Amino acid sequence: MAEQGRKKQRKKRYIKPDSFDFMVLFVALTLMLFGVVMIFSASHYTTMTSSKYSYDMYYFMKRQSAWAVLGTIAMVVCMNIPYTFWRRFSLFAYWLSNIFLAALWFVGAEAGGQKRWIDLGPMQFQPSEFTKIAVILYLAVYICNHRQDLGKIVGFLKAIAVLALPVGLIAISNFSSALLILLMGLTMLFIGSPKIWYFFAGAVMTIPMAAIAIVFFPYRISRIQIWLDPWADTSDGGYQVIQGLYALASGGFFGLGLGQSRQKTFVPEAHNDFIFAILCEELGLVGAALVIALFGVLIWRGVHIAMHAKDNFGTLVATGIIAVIAFQAIINMGVVTNAIPNTGQPLPFISYGGTSLLLLMAMIGILLNISRYPRQDNNEKY
Repeated sequence: MAEQGRKKQRKKRYIKPDSFDFMVLFVALTLMLFGVVMIFSASHYTTMTSSKYSYDMYYFMKRQSAWAVLGTIAMVVCMNIPYTFWRRFSLFAYWLSNIFLAALWFVGAEAGGQKRWIDLGPMQFQPSEFTKIAVILYLAVYICNHRQDLGKIVGFLKAIAVLALPVGLIAISNFSSALLILLMGLTMLFIGSPKIWYFFAGAVMTIPMAAIAIVFFPYRISRIQIWLDPWADTSDGGYQVIQGLYALASGGFFGLGLGQSRQKTFVPEAHNDFIFAILCEELGLVGAALVIALFGVLIWRGVHIAMHAKDNFGTLVATGIIAVIAFQAIINMGVVTNAIPNTGQPLPFISYGGTSLLLLMAMIGILLNISRYPRQDNNEKY
């Protein structure tokens, strides 16, 4: 009897991986493939009429398709590696991301008046994209290792400092990405902190930080002014927002049809930050609602995975991943509809951008792997 009991105990300890969350996989791949189609639709006229792109109407589509293949490979690899494997590299990734961010001061490639890219010849990448996943992994490890300390004000401030370092480095050149990572980190702290009022104190602390950033970078004040009244500067600051609003208005209920957008020749970054405006013009309210619904399903399944992860680390990593996708989508759509001031956040999976797509799909792979190891009973920590 005793021997049988020991065998049952050993059998209970072994947790056989479940199948991954098919809904997350389906939605992520659907959004990615739809993004390739929309990038072609939004950019083909510009590229086929410009010598800058060698008159190649498939210029951006081919590049995004290549990144989509690499992203799919990254997702498949990550979904088959136990998510706990990444714990051992979290500290290294965290400091490497900070080094990349600091390097922007010296070797950053300037675009739009800001140094946001590191140019390595045939490849360019934004360190802020790598920082997202690095902060998620390390902050999850830090919260797990210092959970009791988070109940004390000093311990909570140390966790805030872990988040504040990369956020501060990014805010110098990319305030919107800094805000995104800050929101993501605060969400993870909200889940991990044993005392909720510390979280609210940390959230309140961000208000003076944002005020300081606005004061020291006056161009951000002009963005707020343009947001309040874009028609006050129709030829410069408010031009992109106004053209985007024209696209939204002309889409109607069912849209003009895929590839039939008229505003894509006027909207700057039509294939990138403002691709949602072209989507609304071509597919109308119905198409936009379907895309929003897909993001809603992805967020819902991500929350479900986080709630049922077998340990704290899995819960926090899943929370961070889904928070990044949710907040980034909300910020992008908010900018296009002029609900918030203009910032440079792409629409996840859909906007043009190789580094962003590759790392997003890698994060989806990690999320899928977490879904394979659900909590087995109510006695397990999660």
